[in-house]
Amino acid sequence: MRETELAAEHRDFRDLVRDFVEREIVPRHDAWERAGLVDRDVWRSAGKLGLLGMDVPQEYGGGGVRDFRYQVIISEEIMRVGATGVGFALHNDVVAPYLLALATEEQKRRWLPGFCSGELISAIAMTEPDAGSDLQALRTTAHRDGDDYVLNGAKTFITNGIHADLVIVVARTEARRGARGLSLLVVERDMPGFERGRKLEKIGMAAQDTAELFFDDVRVPAANLLGRPGRAFLHLADHLPQERLGIAAYAVAAAETAFEQTLAYCRNRTAFGQPIGAFQHVRFELAEMATELDVARTYVDRAVAEHNAGRLDAVNAAKAKWWATDVQRRVLDRCVQLHGGYGYMRETPVARAFVDNRVHPIYGGTNEIMKEVIGRDLGV
Repeated sequence: MRETELAAEHRDFRDLVRDFVEREIVPRHDAWERAGLVDRDVWRSAGKLGLLGMDVPQEYGGGGVRDFRYQVIISEEIMRVGATGVGFALHNDVVAPYLLALATEEQKRRWLPGFCSGELISAIAMTEPDAGSDLQALRTTAHRDGDDYVLNGAKTFITNGIHADLVIVVARTEARRGARGLSLLVVERDMPGFERGRKLEKIGMAAQDTAELFFDDVRVPAANLLGRPGRAFLHLADHLPQERLGIAAYAVAAAETAFEQTLAYCRNRTAFGQPIGAFQHVRFELAEMATELDVARTYVDRAVAEHNAGRLDAVNAAKAKWWATDVQRRVLDRCVQLHGGYGYMRETPVARAFVDNRVHPIYGGTNEIMKEVIGRDLGV
């Protein structure tokens, strides 16, 4: 975020996060990419420093501060070093709001202390093999049987899926058509019938934990129902804006980092006796990227301020998400081009960023869906 958007306590927090990232993540991330998974102990280390559940009340082990700038700072510092394997953003930005807004007092006391300490890693399972953005097409079902729901179905592309101890699962609990009749059930690690499938192999983000999940007659206690039965669609609609804003912030940070690396390369790389940045075409490319990034940064920072004030709606979150991730996509492509052959080498940071961050226009709702949200608001 811009310095003007931060107070002294945010800058101190940024220094704390930057030190943690350099000490705990940077030396290990290459090994995590080769292994295809981060070590669980990095979650516990983050928990000890208060980097998980910053907005969770202190009585449950959290930081007790409702200020989305702290989450953004963590994402920016992780992205600054290209550590795309660490799934803190899903935990903090996406899952935490559901637990804070919908969990009962008993559920909060049961789950939130471990959530904040890093002992309990969380995930949310919406997407299925045959249903992504269209929640009306979900086939995972859960029927009530005494004090339990019996859950059956499959989910895919689930971030933190292998490590997750708590998974918020979207399932159809009522025989209604469309989006009505969906509920949120919290599935815990050792419940019989809950199985993890493949750790999915993506074109990028090799260390990130993305998995298939399977539910075969999993008996989920009714006490693990999150929110109101049959109202999952409304609960999801309430919380998607923060998820999409988090993706936008992540995207801008990734693009800014790649741009800074490319600018340095263009100042130092020579061709025909001069730095390549001295050629008018390259200067124009850099000028266009700098301007696009300034516009995106200004919009996203404003959206964060609006979110903190409780005024960010679904439409403006959709605008931030699609614009920031589309700018990121264009910037990363141009950064690769300006690096020439080195831009195609996996050892070059911009090459890794190019493949690692291509997913941002896709997840959290594709950018096509974002435009649909915006267009409908225009009355067309």
